[in-house]
Amino acid sequence: QVQLVESGGGLVQTGGSLRLSCTASGRTFSSYGMGWFRQAQGKERDFVAGVSGSGSSTYYGDSVKGRFTISRANAKNTAYLQMNSLEPEDTAVYYCAARSGRVRTNLYEYTYWGQGTQVTVSS
Repeated sequence: QVQLVESGGGLVQTGGSLRLSCTASGRTFSSYGMGWFRQAQGKERDFVAGVSGSGSSTYYGDSVKGRFTISRANAKNTAYLQMNSLEPEDTAVYYCAARSGRVRTNLYEYTYWGQGTQVTVSS
């Protein structure tokens, strides 16, 4: 069983930055592919970024490429999402998720989920 806790959300102006953190319980954090997803009000939950267990491979949704960076610190059981050049369209609840093995972009392939953290970008 893995428990995930996100932090770092908040209100920021257009063009600003935020860093989200996702801390996991358990001793096998490095065996999990980690993903960040987001869900805007009234919309589906979409893949934002993913990082492999070792941290050597990263994946991004088209809308965030070049602006967001995903990383992880396995010694701290924590994954991060650095978000730069934020836009109002980035406003959503951001969730981290974990799955055993490789990163996938399909949310239904993730086993464990955090409770979500709200990110609001004002224009």
